[in-house]
Amino acid sequence: MKIFAVVFGALFSLACAQFPGGRILESPDVALCATRVIHERTPDGMYFCKNSSITATLIHKRKGYMFSWREPSLRGVEEDWLGGRNYCRKRCMDLVSLETSVENEWIKQRIVKDKVKYIWTSGRLCDFKGCERADLQPISINGWFWTAVLQKLAPTTDRRQNDWSSSGGINKPQPDNREAQQGGATENCLAVLNNFYKDGVNWHDVACHHRKPFVCEENEDLLKYIRYSHPQVKI
Repeated sequence: MKIFAVVFGALFSLACAQFPGGRILESPDVALCATRVIHERTPDGMYFCKNSSITATLIHKRKGYMFSWREPSLRGVEEDWLGGRNYCRKRCMDLVSLETSVENEWIKQRIVKDKVKYIWTSGRLCDFKGCERADLQPISINGWFWTAVLQKLAPTTDRRQNDWSSSGGINKPQPDNREAQQGGATENCLAVLNNFYKDGVNWHDVACHHRKPFVCEENEDLLKYIRYSHPQVKI
């Protein structure tokens, strides 16, 4: 299984203004960035060579991850999708983006080990002004992206390059927008569910208002912003 992403470009620079109810995407907080909690670091550049048992690691800074269920101050706390993003962003992090199959499997292993039912990722369906672009049509297939890194996911119909579940609440392959079909909210956010429908640990589209645990991943752009704007602070 491969996970394929393409850089989106400037379209999503306006995304922060698209949340209902006057809610906004928060900016990083200097003090919180300096004291951010890192539970684990992983060699995010690791990849497995084809036809070989050799494991190679690309040389770059290893990113840190915070698991909400491991943090004492967040024990028992679950957030909706935007709430999770904002908690992370204030700390120079963002919801996790599963950009590679290695990272995807690494996160899934921790979900299973810690017996967590589900988590939010930064994945979202493009559902705001500007998403009329031809290359995003149809939106349900070509409109998913990692918001934290502004990268487009492979078409949902290409099952070799994603980790969408083959089942769900109405026994249809994900994403299925089940809740909207049943008269509820549109399922615009991407969660990882831990065998919730007896379908393994896989991706599901879920309405963004649901509350879940979450994983924060260090965001280099936010870290660079704080380092530039507050050079006296060690981040």
